Amino acid sequence: MVRPPSTHPIRVAIVAPSIGILGGQAVQADRLLRAWQNDPDVHAWLVPVNPAPARLIRAAVRIKYLRTVVTQMTYWPLLLRELRHADVVHVFSASYFSFLLAPLPAVLIARLYGKPVVMNYRSGEAPDHLQRSAIARLVLARVDANAVPSRFLRDVFARFDIRAEVIPNIVDLDRFAFRRRTPLKPSVVSTRNFEDLYNVGCTMRAFHTLQQRYPEATLTLVGGGSREASLRALAHSLGLRNVTFAGRVKPDDVWRYYADADIYLQTPNIDNMPASVLEAFASGCAVVSTNAGGIPAILTHGTHGLLVNCNDHEAAACEMIRLLEDPALAERLTTAARESCERYRWQNVKTQWLALYNSLARTAALPATTAA
Repeated sequence: MVRPPSTHPIRVAIVAPSIGILGGQAVQADRLLRAWQNDPDVHAWLVPVNPAPARLIRAAVRIKYLRTVVTQMTYWPLLLRELRHADVVHVFSASYFSFLLAPLPAVLIARLYGKPVVMNYRSGEAPDHLQRSAIARLVLARVDANAVPSRFLRDVFARFDIRAEVIPNIVDLDRFAFRRRTPLKPSVVSTRNFEDLYNVGCTMRAFHTLQQRYPEATLTLVGGGSREASLRALAHSLGLRNVTFAGRVKPDDVWRYYADADIYLQTPNIDNMPASVLEAFASGCAVVSTNAGGIPAILTHGTHGLLVNCNDHEAAACEMIRLLEDPALAERLTTAARESCERYRWQNVKTQWLALYNSLARTAALPATTAA
């Protein structure tokens, strides 16, 4: 006898950093959770990889290595409580040590309960991580599905014989509203955190060259991180003017910085599918970026923006000057970039996630829906 299909929404536990950690994973997880709110097909909730510990041990999180122990002591019991209620476990994943601390426990607990897992791997460091880590390769090869936000990562996975499908990031085209800039002004913004892989120092050197041509040029740096002190020192040593360190900005407010700028500049050495580029596209900023990792998968040089080689600040400056001196080029690029954002609307991305969730939930239910 076959049981009738369930009529309740698919219950999806999203294992990811909370928005208290201002990073790409947290922002995309938050957007996904908001998008699923009040949806008749999916009931999704967050299982944070950075849960707040009990009050009695909360002070321990201020101590570097003890913080990891305390977080794990809180995280594993949370997984045990929450994943048992899910039909599908959706795990956000980065690379290296964080892979062992956050995604791996979620996969193990999901397996304990017999829950299907979709691994949503998002790190531009995948080529090196998968080469180095047999554990990561084994886990990714054995989860029920892998979803990655770019064809760059899909191709990296394929090199290790791991299957993955591309489900892109979400962009809120209402919040990041398009504005034409005719002509462009030398008003530059960067929204990458101050860590080595994002190479914000290259951004500042490119701006230095730009400011020699356009003394009135401005640069706003949105973000924070371990390299902030050295970047401030670099600004001083280069004699930069009109540079604003805006600090970390809540995701709900970052649109204002794109709206106020005309050029979006980023110069990472390692990257995947940065939502910041899509946000700049949606806002109407002309984009200049390095060609790191998966960026060329969303930004075709000469079509949606301009690409330069990694760590080439002179080329980045030249491309900004080119945009400022060729209004027709800037207009063509920004128009095409905005049009490309349609594929990242929630209505389009939703159908891909829903199809995957349905497939996993249906497959997991098969043994229980057939009786001898």
